[in-house]
Formats: sequence, C-alpha cells, structure tokens
Amino acid sequence: MTRVPVSALLLLALSTATVLASDVLDLTDDNFDSVVQQHQFMLVEYFAPWCGHCKKLAPEYEEAATKLKGTATLAKVDCTANSKICNKYGVSGYPTLKIFRNGEESGAYDGPRSADGIVSTIKKQAGPASVDLRSVEEFEKFTADADASVVGFFRDLYGTVHSEYLKAANTLREKHRFAHTDESELVNKYDSNGEGIVLFRPPRLANKFEDSSVAFPADEKITSPKIKTFIQDNIFGLCPHMTEDNRELIQGKDLLVAYYDVDYEKNPKGSNYWRNRVMMVAKKFVDAGHKLSYAVADRKAFAHEVAEFGLEVGAAAVPVVGIKTAKGEKYVMHEEFSRDGKALERFLEDYFAGNVKRYLKSEPIPQDNDGPVKVAVAENFDDLVNDDSKDVLIEFYAPWCGHCKNLEPKYKELGEKLANDPNIVIAKMDATANDVPSPYEVRGFPTIYFSPAGNKNSPKRYEGGREVNDFLSYLKKEATNPPIVKEDEKPKKKKKEEL
Repeated sequence: MTRVPVSALLLLALSTATVLASDVLDLTDDNFDSVVQQHQFMLVEYFAPWCGHCKKLAPEYEEAATKLKGTATLAKVDCTANSKICNKYGVSGYPTLKIFRNGEESGAYDGPRSADGIVSTIKKQAGPASVDLRSVEEFEKFTADADASVVGFFRDLYGTVHSEYLKAANTLREKHRFAHTDESELVNKYDSNGEGIVLFRPPRLANKFEDSSVAFPADEKITSPKIKTFIQDNIFGLCPHMTEDNRELIQGKDLLVAYYDVDYEKNPKGSNYWRNRVMMVAKKFVDAGHKLSYAVADRKAFAHEVAEFGLEVGAAAVPVVGIKTAKGEKYVMHEEFSRDGKALERFLEDYFAGNVKRYLKSEPIPQDNDGPVKVAVAENFDDLVNDDSKDVLIEFYAPWCGHCKNLEPKYKELGEKLANDPNIVIAKMDATANDVPSPYEVRGFPTIYFSPAGNKNSPKRYEGGREVNDFLSYLKKEATNPPIVKEDEKPKKKKKEEL
C-alpha cells in the first residue's frame, strides 16, 4: 500500500478548508430569527439551488461578503429546504435580497448584483447616513475612495445647517457617500465660515480640465433640497467613468459615451489617456453652451451597448463613440478616433449642426410586403406604423420566443380576416433585430400595441386575450372605423341525387 506523506495530507486539508470556507452565513427555519437579531445590519439572499440567476450571483455574493467583513453581514437561505421563513417574508422569486436592521426587515435590496456593486451599496446603507470624521487622516482616507465624496464642514454639529445636511444624506445615502466633521483644521481649510459643503471627485479621475472639488455656493442658503440639487449637478463632473453600478444615474439624458478598454485598477494611466482627450473636446462644447453629457465606459462591460450602435467590440485600442439622446435616438461617430481629438471635434460640430444622420438598427425593408401581416422594420416604421390615416395593431416579437411562435398562426389568421379593410393594418416587428422607437416600450415578448389613427404619439398597450376573436372584439371597440371582417367561406351544399 502506498503511504501518503503527512505533509501532503495537511496541505490537502488546508486547501479543502479554504474552498469550503465562506463568509456568507447559512440561515434556516430554526436559526433565522435568533441569528438576525444578533446583527445591526444584515443582507439576506433567498435562493433556490436550481436557479440560474442564483448560481450567477453566488460568487459575487461570496466576494462581497468577504470584502464587507467588519462592516456588514451577508447571509443566505435555501428556500427549497426552508419554506417556512421564505413564506414568512413573501419570497416569490429567486434570488430575492432583503435588508434587515436590528433584526427587523428594512426593505428590499434593489442595487447592483456585482461584488463591487453590492459592497458599494451596502457600505452606504450599513453605517450612518453621514460618517463622522474625527481626524485629517480619516478625512484623507474617506476622500481617496473610487467614488465621489460629499463632506460637510461644521463648527456646530447641532445646528440647523448640519440638520439639513443630514436630511439630504439620509435621502441620497444609497446613491452617494457622505461624511461630516467639526475638526478645526479641516473646517478652517475648507470653509472659513464654519458652515460649508464640499464635493470631492475621486483622485483616480483627477484631470486638468476641472477642479478636483466643488464647494456649495457661499451665497446660497444651505437647505436639504438645495444640497440635493448641488450634488446632482456636480457629482459626476465633466466626463465620469460609467460602470454597471452607476449607469442608471448617468444615463437617461443626451449622452455621448466613448467605449474603450477602461480599467482603473490595472491600467489607470491608459484609462485616463483617452478620457482626457474626450474631456479636452467636451470642455470646448460645454463652454460654448452646447447641451450634452459625456462619459467613458469599458467596451467589454458594455458590449451590448456598443453592438446597439452597430459598432465593433474589436481589439483596437482607440475608442468608439456613440450618442444616445433622452428620447432614445442614436448617433454614431464613424471616423476613427484621433489622438489629437480632431475627429471627435468634427463629429460634435456636425452633430450640433444637425448634419449627423440618426442611426437605426434595422433589418432591410422587405421588397414584398403584401402578406396579411405587414413586416415593420426600423427603416419603414414611420411609413407603415405611423401612417396617420391608419389604425395599426403591431406585435413586437423575438424569433426564439415560444409564446410568439404560438401566436403566429392566430395573428396571421387575424390579418387574413382584415385583409380587405383599408383602414386597419396588422403588423409585426422583430424587436431583437430592429430599434424599437419611442414611445413604445418592449420588456418581454410578445408585446402588442394599438396605434390609433390621428394619435400616433399615444399608442395603447394591448392587454387582452390572444385568440382571433379577442383581437377582433378589441378592434371593434378601439378602431376609428368599424372593422371590415372577411367572413369565412361557407361550404357549398351538395345537390341531392335524384332517385
């Protein structure tokens, strides 16, 4: 028999322990209440072992738990084995994440599902809304973070101004980082009046085009609403680094994004190289009064967005650039980004002059579109669906969608029944291959809308049944003119044979 060295066994035991070690607490029906009561702040994940989203979250959740040791506790409950506690807290889908404070449910966790996103969000929620900084060293550590910092400087921590500051911090704590101090050295340095607020941008994003900090206007009264406005106007600066965790705060307005290999952990110098060139050009147009926001983002993390602009996520080092407006319109820079910024400058000059053609992701316009169900693509949407003289029922579908495939023969039959009606169009659009125009919203398949004649800006979402008679009943109520329905042909009666 082969003897295994003791040292090898010890090494195996240590490695096994490392694999099995977890900073996420396992909770059950029996110990849930008692364990939760022991922690001031706890994030609990309710999961099922077979759930794909849970499996994807698991390593991120483990990493976040390790990073948050000493700050917050992360726990999990297997709902397939602990139905009592999951039913108690109304868990109906997986994974469900809930926050507990001092043993009581505080609310749902709706933040990012990445490790860094969980850490950032929980740090803002676990402690006080505003951190009390007791020294210069604590201040320097707080403002050295990868996220922006808001710091209030007050000689009186019991005054009305500080109270207004805390109100704002409580409201925005999930989105931004807050601290305050009454240390005289810091108060004298950053606000000689003894009452002031300063927003500090992340040191890693320092640049020569904007100040590294912004002070609340000295001539304005400090109130909670004004603090919120001040933060919202200044928190991201001229050109922020957009990530999965902050994208919702940055998007939703007219925004230019330069996509390239952005990595501030492994390559901060290279990340800032191209960002500085974006900022150099952006500042010219901002100073000239042109309304547009700017950001940089990693092309791999935002590969889906890059593809939505029809751009390639290749290995090239230079950025690719796209603009998406608040209305969802897209514009693409086709000229290669130049190191002197001139290509970006030319693109923006053309954009603001109205000379850049809107980009539409679209299938080719069908050459033959005479079938009972008309095929809409992005390029013919206005002509077909937004024809003001027609009522249009349009289905947005995905080729892989099982429900869409089940609907197809019924939808075709509907089109055939209304083929002789000159006022009603039955149409469909592949929402995965075409840009869906505003104001239509497609979040699942199939999604069906009725676009009434004379009111194309207010389409109505169809929520009725999906049988042919359901659609016909709906159109009889909603159509501008009574639908002309082709009746089924009746089979001819056979003549009786004469005897």
